[in-house]
Amino acid sequence: MKRARAIVAVLTALWAINAVAQSERYPLKPVRLIIPVAPGGGTDFLGRLLAQKLTDNLGQPFVVDNRSGAGGSIGALAVAKADADGYTLILGYTASHGINPALSKLPYDPVTDFSPISLIATAPNLLVVHPAVPVKSVQELIAYAKARPGQLRYASAGSGSAPHMSGELFNYMAGTTMIHVPYKGNGPALTDLLGGHIELTFASMPSAMPHGKSGRLRMLAVTGLKRAPQLPEIPTVSESGLKGFNTDQWYGVLAPPRAAAALVTKLHKEVVAAIKNPEVTARAEAQGFDVLGSTPAEFAAHIRAEVTKWTKLVKDIGIKPE
Repeated sequence: MKRARAIVAVLTALWAINAVAQSERYPLKPVRLIIPVAPGGGTDFLGRLLAQKLTDNLGQPFVVDNRSGAGGSIGALAVAKADADGYTLILGYTASHGINPALSKLPYDPVTDFSPISLIATAPNLLVVHPAVPVKSVQELIAYAKARPGQLRYASAGSGSAPHMSGELFNYMAGTTMIHVPYKGNGPALTDLLGGHIELTFASMPSAMPHGKSGRLRMLAVTGLKRAPQLPEIPTVSESGLKGFNTDQWYGVLAPPRAAAALVTKLHKEVVAAIKNPEVTARAEAQGFDVLGSTPAEFAAHIRAEVTKWTKLVKDIGIKPE
């Protein structure tokens, strides 16, 4: 028995040494970064920005793989089932690891089926309307929508996305009946809004802000609890009459489950170094992101808190989980 325990101890020590050695050499081949949304939105922008800097820093390509659909769940499931060798990662976000677990029975657990690396950024959504909609404030939008029950349509990046839940919360708090129209990503949703085929959306700020500044869309409010530094003149939904309204989005890097501790440490170091590079931070902040860089433990706690928050909200609003 003692001999068996000794052999196990030796093998465990050798495995740990090998894991550390492999992490120090990582990466030895291209790394796939799954972005679980369609190209063109804020999540995609941030993921590509991070992937390029990691490529520059580590000398191996970090290849973006857009796996859109089901509010990020399709891409998330692919990572949950991948080998935990560090060569498949995901840029998880509010929908894939916060909202969807509250709405549906998913084939993955947002905490136990992933190895959190770092929460890298947050950003508010931006409530924008097509210029043909004759409103210039949240209160005017509420009055306009109430006078036209079931006629105004709001686009989202898909069912279960933060823009979708922003619209649901808006309807709930304002007493309006705007109709949800889901798309496969922020990009397609904004394309239809810009074309006048739909009235409004709660788009990610990085994707909607340029169109607001150009005048192609009218910016009414940001969805966080504080004004965005990039748009100090634009009020929050909360201060515009719907007190407490808050649907900020967040973004973070995760690996498949049971990744070796040494690999998680290596990835955390490299991801934080990349996102906090002054040039990368400046570009991200210019698009409306608040750059962070949490520890893996902090990110895991954040995900648990988000699932709890959205589960309560879904129940309060009266949405029946699928």
